This record gives sequence, C-alpha cells and structure tokens, in this order.
Amino acid sequence: MRKPILLYLVTEDWFFLLHRLPMALAAKEAGYDVHVATRVGKQGADIEAHGFTLHPLDWKRGSLNPFYAVSSVRQVRTLYRRISPDIVHHVALQPSVIGSLAARGLRMKRVNAFTGLGFVFTSGSARARVVRPLIAGLMPYLLNDERSVVVVENPDDKAALVAIGIHENRLRLIPGSGVDTHGIRPLPEPQGEMTVAFVGRLLDDKGVRPLVAAHDMLRNHGEKLRLLIAGNGDPANPASIPQGEIESWKGKPGVELLGYVDGIQKVWERAHIAVLPSRREGLPVSLLEAAAYGRPIVATDVPGCREIARQGVNAFLVPPDDPAALAGAITALARDPELRARFGAAGRRMVEDEFSRTKVGDLVVALYNGLLDQRPAYCLPH
Repeated sequence: MRKPILLYLVTEDWFFLLHRLPMALAAKEAGYDVHVATRVGKQGADIEAHGFTLHPLDWKRGSLNPFYAVSSVRQVRTLYRRISPDIVHHVALQPSVIGSLAARGLRMKRVNAFTGLGFVFTSGSARARVVRPLIAGLMPYLLNDERSVVVVENPDDKAALVAIGIHENRLRLIPGSGVDTHGIRPLPEPQGEMTVAFVGRLLDDKGVRPLVAAHDMLRNHGEKLRLLIAGNGDPANPASIPQGEIESWKGKPGVELLGYVDGIQKVWERAHIAVLPSRREGLPVSLLEAAAYGRPIVATDVPGCREIARQGVNAFLVPPDDPAALAGAITALARDPELRARFGAAGRRMVEDEFSRTKVGDLVVALYNGLLDQRPAYCLPH
C-alpha cells in the first residue's frame, strides 16, 4: 500500500524551514510521503536532507500582477496533476489563493494555513487598501470548498476570516508549527551590559522603527542598554524598511545589526530580554523560541503576540507604535533581575505545555488523517 502523498506549497524555501518543518517531520514520522513545492534559493538542499521531495517553482512572492498570477496557477496545477497528492498544504495567503485556484476540480484535500493575515490585511497603505477587497471577496469562494479546511494560529485571525465570509466549520485553530523543546533548552542570563534583542524581518509592520526610537530614548536618558537586531530587509514585502535606513542605524550608539544569523541561539545567549513590537502576527516564531530559551518578553498587545507574550506572566505588553511605552517596559525588566527570572521560567513552561513540537505535530497529523478518513481524527480545537 502506497504512502499518502502530502505536498506543501510555500513561497520560499526558507519560509518552509522556518514555519512548517516540525509539521512536515511529524507527518513523515506518521507515514506520509512529504513533498515541498517552493521557490528554491539557498536552502533547497536542507529541505531534501530531511527526506522530503523538492519541486522547484518559478514564482515570485508578493507579486500582484494578474498575468503573473495566471502563470503561477498554471504551473502549480500542472504540478498537482503530475504528482496527484492526497493532501496539499498551502502555507500563507499567496499559496492559499494560487493553490486553491490550481486545485479547482481536482480530488485532493486542501489545507489553507495562515501564519498571520499578511500585508494585504494589516497595512494601511494605498496599495493594500486597493487589493484588500478583491482578495477578501475571492477567499470565501476558494476556501469554503467542501474539500478544504483553513488553519489559523490565533483566535483573532479566526474571527477576522469569519467576518469576511469563511464558514466557521471550515476553520481550525492550531498554535504555530511547534517548538523543539528537547533541542532548545533554557539559557543562563549573559554577563555584561543589559541587552535586548529583536529577531525577524526588518519590516515596518514588525515595529522595528519604534524599537530603535525607544532605544534612542533610553540611551539619551543615560541607560546603558544594547540593542541587537537580527534579520534583514525583505524586498519582496512592500513593508520592508529601505536598506539605506537600516544602514543608518549602524551609527547609533549601542545598536548592533547582526543580519541573518545561522543558529538563533547565538542571539539569545547574548540577550537578557526579547522584544517584538509588531502590529499583528500569526504566532511569532521569534517569541516562541525566545520563551523556550527562557527569555522574558516585551511585545505589543496585538493578535498573535499576546498568545505567547502574556501580560504579567512572562511579558509586558504595550500598545503598537509607542516608543515611550516600549522604553518603559524595557526599563522595568532591565532593573529587576528577579522579575526577568520569573518571566523567563514562566515562558519556558508555557512553551512546554502548549507549543511543543510533539503537541502541535499530533494536532496536525490528526487533521491530515481526518481529511483522508484513514484513521479516527482527534478532536481539534475550533
């Protein structure tokens, strides 16, 4: 008897490794033949090293060109016909739209997974305002199909999709992709100057500008505080901060731009506090990993962040785009080592109890099995 074929459709190879690798490994361990279709950059070999079959795609993340979209749909539909997967797992908005159009009339089951609602739904730019109603009108037509389920990472995103017409019985809530709590262990606090760290793409929506402004405030008031910024801009994302502005931060006292870091533990070994002042998230990997390493958190009180950063438990939450509030929360943690230790331990327990790779993997495999009607499905949270 052949293994059921599971195909992940993802925009970028690095995005698959960051956001879906634990799920894919759980599916492989459960007996699925796992394939990955994506644009291949530098990490195709890493995907194949896990025993997955890789299918390179010639597509461009973030493009709104309708002619390009038609070409992408044709390319993906050809792949679907050739592989004939039992399940396709579309990761994020663009693959969900392109993949669902490509799958119309085909027999495979479809998982449309949202790692947040993305630029189209979160940005206030003119471009987003023009595209938003078009995408919102198309999504119910595509995602309410009887062969489809929609996976979100937090209750706010679920409510937002219901509001645009996605049927509630199509929605499943699965918290992220899972953290390897065996490989990631709590770290002792570093010695030396108080250090906060941001890990993520350098996007306006991630709140990097307010964070830099908060750091300037603290330094101007005599606080000896270092800021580590790990990540790069993302030219394919309209919210990407211009490279010239990023370069200008290098001259600021106490700011260190790390760029892409291979092995994120290196960042948390140096940092006392994790900061993510985002405007909206799905379930941020950077905060999940920071909590797993035992770091206290300062984050914004927005969807996604507050799932893992809980006020007074393991984090301080502040309003978005508020450098003064950010500076105050950072100062409160910087001056209280006992509070940092308490928050760090609570965050670690939270990851172990709710967000481990084992727990999330079981939910995902149960979802796949239920779609195929091969084995009894577990009761998934709605």
